[in-house]
Amino acid sequence: MADQALTGKRALITGAAGGIGFAVARAFAAAGAQVLLTDVEPPVADFAAALDSPSAVVDLIDRTAVADLVQAAPGILGGPLTTVVHSAAALAVGPIGIIDDAEWDRLVAVNLTGTMALLRAAIGVVADDGSITVVSSNSAATPRIGLGAYGATKAAVISLVRSAGLELAARGVRCNIITPGSTDTAMLRGMWPDSVPPEHSAAGVIAGTAEQFRLGIPLGRLASPDDIAASAVFLASDASRHITLHDLRVDGGATLDQ
Repeated sequence: MADQALTGKRALITGAAGGIGFAVARAFAAAGAQVLLTDVEPPVADFAAALDSPSAVVDLIDRTAVADLVQAAPGILGGPLTTVVHSAAALAVGPIGIIDDAEWDRLVAVNLTGTMALLRAAIGVVADDGSITVVSSNSAATPRIGLGAYGATKAAVISLVRSAGLELAARGVRCNIITPGSTDTAMLRGMWPDSVPPEHSAAGVIAGTAEQFRLGIPLGRLASPDDIAASAVFLASDASRHITLHDLRVDGGATLDQ
């Protein structure tokens, strides 16, 4: 990003070995920020090396490890932690009546409890006038067949982030949410049937499925991870200094006015 909108920012980015997380890290580095990449997957070190940035392997369900990482972040980054972008998440697909206990427990542990652990740690570490941005999902606001359990955890995350934003407002720390729709990542492609060519699956998502009450995407395209990353850059920059508690929908109009 030519204007270096994030010069002087020091950011912790979770889920950085995933499509959206790495796109965020790459966009932040290009905009002048120092970034610390973290993920549960060891290849995060390779992603970080590509940006000449530090990394850490941390499982979000390990609350002590999450707290230790946040506490260590200022030392790793060489100054106050100004920014957190939380994109890590777990996905389970299926009707509510079929999701088993183990899948439900994993969704709650990673998506909700992991977010709580990160926020709780960040509240005492992130610098005044900093920002926290959490990536949720448009399934949090609009029911999706097969995504009921996932969407429920993401809806809870939105409530949690907004409450944190109220608590941190007196310090000038802004807490916002990005809710993507269908984004061209490995997670989305993993939901597509193997028997259908990817281009046909993408076209089906864009067109919508009436029997599943999915209206499709009015802009006629899937989001790219870079679309989500650009929104994260904006919410971390001084250009959004009066925006907090906001749910920024980045879904091509798929949820209409929800």
